[in-house]
Amino acid sequence: MNLTDLRLLLVGPLPPPAGGMANQTRQLAELLRAEGAQVEVVQVNAPYRPAWAGRIKGARALFRLLPYLAHLWRGCGRADVVHVMANSGWSWHLFAAPAVWIAALRGTPVVVNYRGGEADAFLQRTARWVRPTLRRAGALVLPSAFLLEVFARYGMHGRIVANIIDLERFHPAAAPQAPSADPHLVVARNLERIYGNDIALKAFARILKRFPGARLSVAGSGPEAAALAELARSLGIAGQVCFTGRLDREQMAVLYRDAHLMLNASRVDNMPNALLEALASGLPVVSTRAGGIPFMVKDRHTAMLVPVDDNVAMAAATIEVLEDQVLRAKLVSAGLAEVRRYQWTTVRDTLLVTYTETIGAAPAHRAT
Repeated sequence: MNLTDLRLLLVGPLPPPAGGMANQTRQLAELLRAEGAQVEVVQVNAPYRPAWAGRIKGARALFRLLPYLAHLWRGCGRADVVHVMANSGWSWHLFAAPAVWIAALRGTPVVVNYRGGEADAFLQRTARWVRPTLRRAGALVLPSAFLLEVFARYGMHGRIVANIIDLERFHPAAAPQAPSADPHLVVARNLERIYGNDIALKAFARILKRFPGARLSVAGSGPEAAALAELARSLGIAGQVCFTGRLDREQMAVLYRDAHLMLNASRVDNMPNALLEALASGLPVVSTRAGGIPFMVKDRHTAMLVPVDDNVAMAAATIEVLEDQVLRAKLVSAGLAEVRRYQWTTVRDTLLVTYTETIGAAPAHRAT
């Protein structure tokens, strides 16, 4: 099969708000269409219609779910294969699982593309419900060896298809940032507890003792915005921390190219695109070892890895990179080499094989 022959129904979120899975859904649709594929997107976070329905807490889920299911049913009848972007929690039960079952009812082969750092906790609670759904899928696609191992522990086997990084958008500056006595650091995660932004702020307070002119940009939005701003004030660092709010792709690319180093303090994670984007932009990365991160970067080779919830270790690793230019250059070079594995031309071929095999096996699958 060629991509120009493919009719794909892609199920997942789209920006706004921007986020890892929403950005991957949008990017995949754009890239496949550029290759000539016919891509129809069923948006799981579509705007409420009518708009006032979104203000009725008890009913708004229904106003979104019913049009979603109707779109799924119609779309499955037009597609060669359905690609479902899946996550944990209610997102799985309300959107991913129904998509798989509707595709099975319509006789349309389906690929489940699961992502999310909380998979183990989710499967501990719900594996008995997830397994019957995945048996209806032709393939389980996972972005990392970390998730491959997690699902295998529960008797569900998948294959790796890596996340896609746009290396035309995320690339080093023409004149990369030189070492500076006043370094610019960046955090690029949603403002939620699982991403440990409080630890990043505490680490930055320590970094300022060695680099008093340093500044930190925190790019993201979320429920902890006010608490984090208050923490910055209580630490006495508010004047050197900029909470940018959520930035679009182009703005993030510019921010990475203006920075000297990225901090990632996540407590739970899978394969964060933000780390890959930073590496592609020529930034050294200091990150926790949360979840799947050690599966994607190697300590002191492609990134500096520190324990979760350890702001002292994060600050020390950051200061080491900022002061040791040989180490910094090694991290940047290795990071740029590593991230080439995530470019579209590499991922495309693996994805096409997955689609072809799933479509080819569909008659046997429907007979089970």
